[in-house]
Amino acid sequence: QVQLVESGGGSVQPGGSLRLSCVASGTIFSIATMGWYRQAPGKQRELVATIDHGGSTNYADSVKGRFSISRDNAKNSVYLQMANLKPDDTADYYCNADVWGYGSDGFLEVWGQGTLVTVSS
Repeated sequence: QVQLVESGGGSVQPGGSLRLSCVASGTIFSIATMGWYRQAPGKQRELVATIDHGGSTNYADSVKGRFSISRDNAKNSVYLQMANLKPDDTADYYCNADVWGYGSDGFLEVWGQGTLVTVSS
């Protein structure tokens, strides 16, 4: 069974930086789009950024110019470099991927367990 495991969350002051990592484990044949989503307390989960297998990226307007998504296909990993963090960036951040793994007939959407990012002075 394919799993996504995030790391890199924590507490940071406004203006600071953090780098989130996510690695997919299991018997994996292919990973299509990978991405990051976030959910703040009392709010719905929202897209932060996505990246397809070829490296094309998409960002939420609120993070453009501050966040950068990248991936390493050889390591089945995706990263989110976050800079100039603001209190409004405080949320649980979730890794997401469309994965074709052993035992499935095609791509399935998989979610990580989330990692908390807190931006506060």
